[in-house]
Amino acid sequence: MFKALLITKTDEAGYRCALSELDDAQLPASGDVTVQVDWSTLNYKDGLAITGQSPVVRSFPMVPGIDFAGTVTDSAHPRWKAGDRVILNGFGVGETHWGGLAQKARVQGDWLVALPEGLGARDAMAIGTAGYTAMLCVMALQRHWAETCVQPGSGEVLVTGANGGVGSVAIALLAALGHTVVASTGRPQESDYLKSLGAADIIDRSMLGAPGRPLQKERWIGVVDSVGSHTLANACASTRYGGAVAACGLAQGMDLPASVAPFILRGVTLYGIDSVMAPLARREAAWAQLATGLDRRKLAAITHEIGLADAIGAARDILAGQVRGRLVVNVNA
Repeated sequence: MFKALLITKTDEAGYRCALSELDDAQLPASGDVTVQVDWSTLNYKDGLAITGQSPVVRSFPMVPGIDFAGTVTDSAHPRWKAGDRVILNGFGVGETHWGGLAQKARVQGDWLVALPEGLGARDAMAIGTAGYTAMLCVMALQRHWAETCVQPGSGEVLVTGANGGVGSVAIALLAALGHTVVASTGRPQESDYLKSLGAADIIDRSMLGAPGRPLQKERWIGVVDSVGSHTLANACASTRYGGAVAACGLAQGMDLPASVAPFILRGVTLYGIDSVMAPLARREAAWAQLATGLDRRKLAAITHEIGLADAIGAARDILAGQVRGRLVVNVNA
C-alpha cells in the first residue's frame, strides 16, 4: 500500500482530489520501471490539475504531479536497475499517466534521467520542473549569445513572473553567469527576496502587462518569459537588435497580441521552450548544468517544503499567485 493524491471525476461526486491509500496493483500497467518516490513538487500545472480549473487531466482516476525524484525498485528497462536514483519531468505524467504526488510511481524508463552526482533528491525537486524549464530557457539564450558574441554584462536580461518557480531559478542562474538581471513582478514587497537571488533591478509587471506599441525603446539583450500574452508581446517589442526571448509559460494568457516588427526590423529571435517532450540529451545537459551552476544557498531561499496532504490547499495558492519560489513536496511526510 502507498499514499497518493488521487483525482476522480464522477457524475455523482464531480471533480475531486483527495489523499488516498492505494494498492501496488493499482499502479499503471503501461510502465517498465517502478520508483519509490522520495520527493515531488507543486507546479502551476499541478495546481490546475488538482483544482480542476483547467482540463489538464485527460483520464481518470489520475495521480497528479508532473515530476518526481526517487529510487528505482524494479525495472524491465535496459538503462535502469534497482537502486538507481532518477528524476522525471513531463511526458504527460500527472496528465495522462499517473504522476509524482505519491509514494510510488510506475513509468516508462525512457522518460527518466539519472540524478546527477552531487545533487540530492530533495534539491533536485527544489529545482523541479520549474527550475529545469528555467535552465532550458537560459541554455537557449546562451546558445544565441554565443552565436552573436554577446558577453555577460553587455546589457540587461529581463525575467518576467519573477516570484514564481521559473522566474526565481532563472534569476539565480543568469546572475551566476554574470548577467545584469531585471525582475518583473506584481509583488514589489518581494524586492529584497528577488535582489537576494541576484536581480539588479525590479520593475512592476504593469509596465509590461497592458497593450503596447509594436516597437518600443530597445532595452533587453535577452528575456526569460513565463507569462505570455501582452507581457511577452511587450518584451519582444523592447528587446534590443539581435536579442532573444525564451518563452515558456502562459500565466497571463496563451494569446500573443504582437506584431512581426521586432522580428523583421530588429532581428529579434523568439525561442519556444518545451520542457515536457524535450529530448534526453537536452534534459541531461540541463540537469548537469543545474547540478553545478545553481547556488545551493539561493536554492534554499527559493524553497518551501510541504507534505503530501498540504498540496491540495497549496494548489489554490499557486494559481492565485500567492506562492514565492518553489514548493517541494515530501511525499512521505
